[in-house]
Amino acid sequence: MTKYSSRYASSPEAVKKYDTQELRNEFLIDDLMQENEIVLTYSHYDRYIAGSAVPVSELKLESIDPLKASYFLERREIGIINVGGSGSVLVEGTSFPLGFKDALYIGKGNKEVIFKSDDSKNPAKFYINSAPAHTSYPTVKVSLAEANKLELGKMETANHRTVNQMIIGSVVTTCQLQMGMTELRPGSVWNTMPAHVHDRRMEVYFYLDIPENQAVCHFMGQPQETRHIWMNNHQAVISPPWSIHSGSGTSNYTFIWGMAGENLDYGDMDVCKITELR
Repeated sequence: MTKYSSRYASSPEAVKKYDTQELRNEFLIDDLMQENEIVLTYSHYDRYIAGSAVPVSELKLESIDPLKASYFLERREIGIINVGGSGSVLVEGTSFPLGFKDALYIGKGNKEVIFKSDDSKNPAKFYINSAPAHTSYPTVKVSLAEANKLELGKMETANHRTVNQMIIGSVVTTCQLQMGMTELRPGSVWNTMPAHVHDRRMEVYFYLDIPENQAVCHFMGQPQETRHIWMNNHQAVISPPWSIHSGSGTSNYTFIWGMAGENLDYGDMDVCKITELR
């Protein structure tokens, strides 16, 4: 079964007037990882889709009405990262096993995509990102060990982290989709700090590995007028191109970042000075 919802784009001037619930309604995705369902959120920022598939029994990826397509990947590409038990994704009959934190890129034009779990009592939890695609590139699996790793930050500033670049130009050829996973070291709580804006790309953060009874405060908005959304494990948040996207947790955690837009240069960003944030 597939469920979907749509989110329209909001201007920074409008967001300045939102209260807490309005912010959450527009940007928070809090219905992911439902057993035996595919759940998708279609954003009008760069026509990006974020979602999940938790196959207790096998689940088939099907088109949704906003795509006006005969099959999901008719004009799209997709990235998948497994954050649950071991499983596999069948692409046109070819099986790609995915363990915990392994990733898979599937290019435009693949008609059949099926999600499976190895153990229905410990199902795979596939986190999904998708963006429009102009051409077809090969399907590629990227394990966590195969990711391009960047060590950033330091313990003294509570932002020591490992950035695992997984579905990104230096690892996999894509049209515009980029995905990876950032793991914070024990004692560090800040991700992506100093914060930045990249007006050429939108982004979605998906938070995981948040311990029970802990949370992450996600900061968004224009650098001179920020807002925040409190987030729990296995929730995602949409970041408009004009917004910062940074979080601080009550403990260390992991997050998956995914983005699409005009520029594939990972380093194309406008850094915001910490002392100038408001």
